[in-house]
Amino acid sequence: MAQGQDKAAEKAAKKEQRAAKRAQRKNTRKQMWQAFQMQRKQDKALIPLMLLAILGMGLLFFLIGLLFNGQWFMMILGLGIGFLIAMIIFTRRLERDMYKRVEDQPGVAGWALDNQLKNTMGVAWKVEQGIAMTRQQDIVHRVIGNPGVVFVAEGNKNRLKPTMTQLKRRVDKLAGGVPIYEVYVGDGEDEVAVGKLRNHIMRLPRNYSKNEVYAVARKIEAMDNAPGQMPGVPKGPVPHQAQNMAGMNRRMRRAQERKGK
Repeated sequence: MAQGQDKAAEKAAKKEQRAAKRAQRKNTRKQMWQAFQMQRKQDKALIPLMLLAILGMGLLFFLIGLLFNGQWFMMILGLGIGFLIAMIIFTRRLERDMYKRVEDQPGVAGWALDNQLKNTMGVAWKVEQGIAMTRQQDIVHRVIGNPGVVFVAEGNKNRLKPTMTQLKRRVDKLAGGVPIYEVYVGDGEDEVAVGKLRNHIMRLPRNYSKNEVYAVARKIEAMDNAPGQMPGVPKGPVPHQAQNMAGMNRRMRRAQERKGK
């Protein structure tokens, strides 16, 4: 009797899991469709580019298939590959426009890093947003990864230099010899746009393996737990936007929705 009840409970749990996964997939498709509708209204080149990718790859594979009398199979394969390319075009253009709309908002670089840098085979990233801030709300974020330590700064370079120097000294004290890189976000000389942060950091030299990254991170994160405030953070309450970096996602969606109306 007890075994029968256990099997029934297990079956019900699996059924609930399948239902939850279906609901999640449905919600994801709905969000993608809404994003596509908003993007196509403001990006007139989106649909032509996507169609060009799909039809162009279909035609190319069809012509290749003619060489060995397998044109129809190759055309279907080409259309599938073209659809994947079209989706890449859509997501890249969507990201590009979103970053353009919010690039002037404090903390957007931290939000972008947290969303763009993902752990993969042999690659590891640990992003810490808003580790330091000047009184004028210039913000410094930290990335620990295969290159070493990357400090990403938003704001005025001259105001940020003392803070960056202090941060680098502390890292060098805790983990001497770790390569340290500075990146300033913006559109000026020697600055990197928000939408290009990922590519810029990914092109840095790979000085550590994935396991070594975690070892380095443990040493450096001891700095966060040290007594006293981080250098550059103003005394008193931290400004609201620095407290709520996660709210950047909501602000980006709202900006996109207003643009789409």
